Amino acid sequence: MNKAVKAVRARMRAFVARRDAGMVTSEYAMGIIAAVAFAVVLYKVVTSGQVSAELQAIVKKALDARM
Repeated sequence: MNKAVKAVRARMRAFVARRDAGMVTSEYAMGIIAAVAFAVVLYKVVTSGQVSAELQAIVKKALDARM
């Protein structure tokens, strides 16, 4: 009986390990999708007219500064 219990426990551990590995992969995929979506939104904001003009003004001011 003891061998049977150990065998069932070993199978359950192997099943749980396989299931968790799939969950981790899907979590990575969702993280990548979220990061790409954030990057697209950030790109759109930075390349918009008003923000682009402000960034250019900041860079120009920094380059014109005397040291």
